[in-house]
Amino acid sequence: MVDPQIETLPLAAQAAADDLLYRQQVAYLFRQSRFYRAKLAAAGFPDAQAVGGLDAIAALPFTEKDELRATRGENDPIGTHLAVPMNEIVRIYSTSGTTGTPSYIPLTASDLDNWVRTSARSYAACGLERGQRIVSTYNAGPFVAGAALEAFNMLGLCHIPVGTGNTERLMMAVSLLKPQAMVLTPSYALHLVEWAAQRGIDIRNSSVERIIVAGEPGGGEPAIRTRLEESWGAQVTEAMGIGDIGVSLWGECPERSGMHFCARGFVHVELIDPDTGAPLPLEDGARGELVYTHLRHRAAPLLRFRSRDHVELRTRACPCGRTSHRVKCIGRTDDMLIVRGVNVFPSAVQEVVNRFAPDVSGRIVIRPSAPGIKQDPPLPVVVELGEGRQPAPALADAIRRQLRDSLVFTAKVSLVPWGTLPRSDYKSKLVDRNAATMSRDHLVRQ
Repeated sequence: MVDPQIETLPLAAQAAADDLLYRQQVAYLFRQSRFYRAKLAAAGFPDAQAVGGLDAIAALPFTEKDELRATRGENDPIGTHLAVPMNEIVRIYSTSGTTGTPSYIPLTASDLDNWVRTSARSYAACGLERGQRIVSTYNAGPFVAGAALEAFNMLGLCHIPVGTGNTERLMMAVSLLKPQAMVLTPSYALHLVEWAAQRGIDIRNSSVERIIVAGEPGGGEPAIRTRLEESWGAQVTEAMGIGDIGVSLWGECPERSGMHFCARGFVHVELIDPDTGAPLPLEDGARGELVYTHLRHRAAPLLRFRSRDHVELRTRACPCGRTSHRVKCIGRTDDMLIVRGVNVFPSAVQEVVNRFAPDVSGRIVIRPSAPGIKQDPPLPVVVELGEGRQPAPALADAIRRQLRDSLVFTAKVSLVPWGTLPRSDYKSKLVDRNAATMSRDHLVRQ
């Protein structure tokens, strides 16, 4: 452990310490943040004393990413939630900007230190040890993942950055430099299995002992994890973060029973009902959306920030000694579709389809027929066949039945030849709304 005195602290003691930090953070927001001063006043909280402590946090409004985006302008490129002068900022990361102009995430020196320490706790939980070599595959320079990679120095690891877009270079590094660990997305890890099989490369007997997957849901799904572990002969664990709050907030220990919360003392976490926003008790097996609040942040602190990450909570004691709650990520609520009242997460669909390997490659694309979240059954799911496999009605029907039995929705399963769906050395796109967009445009023209 990086900070055993914190990572093994009883929950009650952590809650007491966090309450004091929270009160100080709220007072800081009233002094320094134009955004929160106005937002909290509009919600009926004129000062920090009116806000109170963590036991009353559920009375405060949520913060949404779109709210922050709306405050940006030529004079406020970061947004009005910036709480320090620009000359105190030592690092500015950006999001990938998939929705347009990227969002900028500033950090003071203390913020950056806190991010790196949290990431170090996360990766240490995954079983990395001082002196080991680790290959990373993220092009992390301008993006928040760059801070997580700095954690490798704190852990005393030999870091071998390769980046995306060059699988041959990556596999040559594995062959020649013999790293004990790799960190990459689950999509890319699966792609490497396929890539190596095509070339007759024996990855099962490589030097890699640990694979840490992050960046997208899926690494904790049993079928995907089993396939990776059997193919690589390595243990797979998962890490998770969110750029607006902290790059790597959760890390899974070798017990592999969910990811431990590793930002204790820096971030407060809640669980809410994603539909109503009501707080949910932190009980074993509870499912909901994660909401985060900074406790010791200076540059652009966030209060009750909705993550859109849908998780299952695990609270049973862990043999590793860490006392924090653990989660398994089910999927992102903003990727979720609703089919006749049933929540359908694309990563869960992919996990069910992976149970049919090697008859399928494991690659899927969901193609909603209507715009928006709500869809009428059957939901179109395109499944790629395994290499050398031929389409068979019985296989499509078996997948459809399994989706129905496991996820309680009706799918229209279409099988496509191996190699049809795109490969990715970063994140896979599991939902393709082109058909829905074309349908909507057709209706508009009519």
